[in-house]
Amino acid sequence: MKDAASTSLSGLSFPELEELLSTNGVRAHHAKELFRTIHREMVIDPAASPLSPPLAKWVSENVGAGKKYFIDLPQQADEIHSSDGLTRKYLLRLADGQVIETVLMEYKGRFTACLSSQAGCAMGCVFCATGQMGFVRHLTAGEIVSQVLHVRRVLAETHPHRRLRNIVLMGMGEPLHNYDAVMQAMGIVSDRRGSCIGASFISISTVGYVPHILRMAEEKRPYRLAVSLHGSTEAERSALVPASKKWDLETLISACRSYTSQTGNRIFFEWTLIAGKNDSVETAQRLAALLEGIPSHVNLIPLNPTEGYEGVGSASGSEFQETLRAAGIPCTFRQRRGIDVAAGCGMLKAERLKRESRQSAQK
Repeated sequence: MKDAASTSLSGLSFPELEELLSTNGVRAHHAKELFRTIHREMVIDPAASPLSPPLAKWVSENVGAGKKYFIDLPQQADEIHSSDGLTRKYLLRLADGQVIETVLMEYKGRFTACLSSQAGCAMGCVFCATGQMGFVRHLTAGEIVSQVLHVRRVLAETHPHRRLRNIVLMGMGEPLHNYDAVMQAMGIVSDRRGSCIGASFISISTVGYVPHILRMAEEKRPYRLAVSLHGSTEAERSALVPASKKWDLETLISACRSYTSQTGNRIFFEWTLIAGKNDSVETAQRLAALLEGIPSHVNLIPLNPTEGYEGVGSASGSEFQETLRAAGIPCTFRQRRGIDVAAGCGMLKAERLKRESRQSAQK
């Protein structure tokens, strides 16, 4: 475990790195070299890199195990490949022993990383394995950035001529519950001097954390916003999404209207199709009325199996889709990926640790 007084260089923005070096007697222009070394070149140990002499001296004295600064480097506890041949799930152990999951997916030669923002989740959505797990802690900005660097290192080895193109914060946790760390991390990975992932290729998903939807709008954050809706009435939604009891459907939709009005950006609404609960034509008609006037796109997601929830995935959903399209609302099915390795939407729960725990208890 890292010293509580030590600071992660992985979680510092470029201006913060400039200030840090300057206050430590190193000229600020060396920040570009160090930022590039950490984020573009993905160097694990900067002290072993050919840095300019003043920077090399400072790094050797200050960066590393037991020193004032460190580079976030989670340990890969497991790697699981899906039978689809396009999805890999990584179980990453953080410095304090907490375990998170990161998923790398390939779509027609383009690669997307699904990142975790928390260990566990406090939102408690009934059909989500991570929600059933409960909340452990927020991830730091450095820990979120380290997931991006991990999958980029994987790609450098397995697909050296391909780059990570998209990021979706749809892994473990509620990203807007951990707002400051998430925004700090996305600012770092979208910086052209480092990982250089365009802001328009970064999607932040929320179950409806209204105060921070409004904050994203006020701060003109450039990332795509995805809102998990799942219900077209308050009763329908609150039965699936406990957060709706704090920020009801009317309040959420009002926040979404405010967001699109202030930013000019459309919202991607996520809808998990559950047979007999939210997949009827009538529900689709109510949803269309609810979203009227909001620049939006609805992503339909077949329910993925999770332990502890008895809902059944909708058999088709085609009528639901056509009803929305007829109302002028773009609507597509999201490709299902990694279901056999519990890497799909709502399935991330560090299953390997659960297996280890059960095996230990049986000894």
